[in-house]
Amino acid sequence: MKRLILNSDKVNFIGSWQLSNDILFEKMIDFFEKNKHLHTQGSIDKGINLSEKKTTDLTIDPIDLKDKNYSIFNDYFKELFNCYNDYKKQWPFLEENIKILDIPSFNIQKYFPGDHFSKIHTERSSTSTSHRVFAWMTYLNDLDKNSGGSTKFEHFDISFKPKKGKTLIWPAEWTHAHSGDVVKSGMKYIITGWMCFPFN
Repeated sequence: MKRLILNSDKVNFIGSWQLSNDILFEKMIDFFEKNKHLHTQGSIDKGINLSEKKTTDLTIDPIDLKDKNYSIFNDYFKELFNCYNDYKKQWPFLEENIKILDIPSFNIQKYFPGDHFSKIHTERSSTSTSHRVFAWMTYLNDLDKNSGGSTKFEHFDISFKPKKGKTLIWPAEWTHAHSGDVVKSGMKYIITGWMCFPFN
């Protein structure tokens, strides 16, 4: 894991790292492709709206991680946990004030050419999502620089191009509203989810 320094003169609370476990990323893509019966049309809080989000999703529940067929995701979360620990080093307030966070159901998403999440959105937008503290995402493959698919944070004028292993953690609040550009060519795969306050 290598911390990436963002080229920005604004404090933005977006953590970025480069993970180097390429075999793990390939295994997660392979898991996605071999489990087509678990695929669903990507949706937003109001349901399916292809003009706002067009993806193919595979949702994994934490209880699934007890199954040996899902062991690769336990390996992934060890990597993500290292990133979060480094994030807390950058913002020591978290260590003292936010003691426990859970990761609920999470998604692997595939973007075909023409797919996108072009709606500018936040990860905490209602009482039903108010328990979310952070969002996280790892790009599972590379896209050429002209292939689109970048993630853009609206208020900070920051974009991230898909690069295998690049991992982001950011606050779930409206301040970090973001969108995903249309994929122009190739396939884009990500794994993404939230860190949340426990319900009990």
